[in-house]
Amino acid sequence: MARLAQLKLSMTISILLVSIIFVIFLGVIMFALHLPVVWAFVATLFFLLLQYLIGPAIVRGSTHLRYLKTGENPWLESTVKELTQKSGIRTPKLAIVPDETPNAFIFGRTAGDATLAMHEGLLKKLNKDEVKAVVGHELGHIKHKDYLVMTMLSALPLLAYWIAWGTFEAARWSGSSSSRGNKEGGLKAAFFIVALISYVVYIVTLLCVMSLSRKREHYADAYSAYITGQPRQLQSALTKITYGLSISPKPTTGARTFYIGDPAMAKQECQGIIKRKDAYDLDRDGVLDERELHLAMEKEAKSTWTAINTWFSTHPATFKRILLLREIENEMSTGRYSDIRVYAHI
Repeated sequence: MARLAQLKLSMTISILLVSIIFVIFLGVIMFALHLPVVWAFVATLFFLLLQYLIGPAIVRGSTHLRYLKTGENPWLESTVKELTQKSGIRTPKLAIVPDETPNAFIFGRTAGDATLAMHEGLLKKLNKDEVKAVVGHELGHIKHKDYLVMTMLSALPLLAYWIAWGTFEAARWSGSSSSRGNKEGGLKAAFFIVALISYVVYIVTLLCVMSLSRKREHYADAYSAYITGQPRQLQSALTKITYGLSISPKPTTGARTFYIGDPAMAKQECQGIIKRKDAYDLDRDGVLDERELHLAMEKEAKSTWTAINTWFSTHPATFKRILLLREIENEMSTGRYSDIRVYAHI
């Protein structure tokens, strides 16, 4: 399919860049501690392997999901089977998360043992066509194998953050004694330097991971439009998901990259519009109608501040995702849209 190679290239570059930065970072630490630099490679590989092995178990445990039994939800089972057959991939295991927020995600070690998890809130608040569009989006992640890449990559910024936090705390406690000598003072300074370097590495690697995460969401959106033939249904689903997540009192979880909608991004988008409601209320009737909300989201998505904030976001702004789907919808209406044009608008 056209331009899918660009996603694979982005994944490869991100993996190499983050891995090189991280190995150099660990190498510097090993050198400072007078340990063999080769241990930097060993430590990185060990942590990635550990994340690969225990990652799915952590997701299952943290979300309290329940796997569906055969025949428990015939419509959902038949819908997923229909779309997986069109996609040419194995049918994932289906699970329900006891959560009233509208969301869904894919996780697993391989495409063969992937799990498609749907929140109860999503199945209640979206109609069947919208749910089908969400399923298409999640199957896109399986088709592109990006969920596995994100699982591995996300581990490295997290490890850098832990090192930064641990060395900062060590530096703080190393100065608590009233009888510090030059040696203790030097140790404290060394801990602070390592903490500072670790935090810089955390920020840089996180930016790389977040950039890839946003790109993969656009590819999954385009794939859903292609496999379902109904990009408008995903537009509607994304709107409901964003609104539902924005009003949820639940705190944002650490697994944001897995979801179709990011709760933190949803709250940011909607709160920005609410704060400037008077400016967007063109007819001054106190209510933002569909046209006014459309213009508000478009303006918010184009603002410099929003663009900067999205650097640390796992997902693109909802309106940017909707714009992509509208471009695909317009091309579909001409009858010229085909499998070689799936990702042409990204």
